[in-house]
Amino acid sequence: MPTLTWPGKHLADAKPASLIQDSIVHPGGLGYPNAQAEGRLILGDNLAVMSALLPEYEGRINLIYADPPFFTNRKFSARIGRGEDSRKPEEWQLAEGYHDAWTDLNSYLQFLYERLALMVRLLAPNGTLYLHLDWHADAYARLLLDELIGEDHLLNEIIWTYHGPSPIRRAFNRKHDTILAYVKNGDYTFNADAIREPYNPNTVATFRSSRKAGFGKVPDLDRGKVPEDWWYFPVVARLHSERTGYPTQKPEALLERIILASSNPGDLVADFFCGSGTTPLVAARHDRCFIACDETSRAINTTRARLAASHCLPFLIEKSEQETGRHRNVSRSMFNVKVLSSSVRLAKPKGVDYWEVDPNWDGKLFRSAAQAGRHARSGELPQEIKIKTGRNVCVRLVTISGKQYQLNI
Repeated sequence: MPTLTWPGKHLADAKPASLIQDSIVHPGGLGYPNAQAEGRLILGDNLAVMSALLPEYEGRINLIYADPPFFTNRKFSARIGRGEDSRKPEEWQLAEGYHDAWTDLNSYLQFLYERLALMVRLLAPNGTLYLHLDWHADAYARLLLDELIGEDHLLNEIIWTYHGPSPIRRAFNRKHDTILAYVKNGDYTFNADAIREPYNPNTVATFRSSRKAGFGKVPDLDRGKVPEDWWYFPVVARLHSERTGYPTQKPEALLERIILASSNPGDLVADFFCGSGTTPLVAARHDRCFIACDETSRAINTTRARLAASHCLPFLIEKSEQETGRHRNVSRSMFNVKVLSSSVRLAKPKGVDYWEVDPNWDGKLFRSAAQAGRHARSGELPQEIKIKTGRNVCVRLVTISGKQYQLNI
């Protein structure tokens, strides 16, 4: 088989990140303070993070979904305003989201190659790797995965198609992404019955009207069918209930199909480009453990807020050593925080996007027993968290601009 080459192509052992536990989040107080974390949310460069995970997880992750930069050579902005009119982009409040800008194609391919190689090592023998890209680089990525896993290990080339406006006038509108699904061997997990969907009404009517339909093959019309390898799901811009403002956010239904098909309850699901956190959110909802990683604090903050609001099982937040110390200690007067015996009140919520409380902070590991986030559409933020407080209360806050503060009370 041919291989893809470029100047400087190589695989070398990446320096492992030193991962430091930052906090344990108990959504809605579930299991506080002693329940074990069922997920890991990690802030740091995923190359160093995956290298650090190898001793514990090599060959153990059942499903990996990867949604890396697409080689668009764009800088994506995040919407941080709340309650804005989606039809008036000129009025949106924006901040830096993430960069998908590269010196050249060679640098992008080296970036992708190194990370895919580690994902293949982390993937379990019966696991599946889903790589989500589009027309910019999907052809190159297929050759990379053919090399790293084997050209005969491609399970599916999936087309995700969607609608939306486009500025293109001299070509067909580009309205699909490509998802490459690779497996390590023939013993992979695929739960066909978990993802069946109803047959088209025309198909049902045809089979019920004629015994000759289907050339003598009569499907189980009540059971439904396994979806084809092209999927239609609306983009998040059309799903008001899911919007976080994070750029290129993927719809929950897309990840749900992948997770239900290629993992089982109790399995470990990983996303090392987690962005807005759709993968860990859906994994936790369906009783899977997860590892999620991203290099930007905005992505980690967005994911934490979504998981906290979902009332999933407790999860651990970790940071690579160079990412520690991001919480600035401030006095309670800055946000006018008032601690009562059965609640904590925030009198100056302007600019705060998310806040959480550890009612008995030990001065080491923050254990978030209660959380409150700003509603994505209305912009409202709960100003009171009802919780029985102890002697050492600690409050953490994240502002809309991404700054993080800690109040030791």
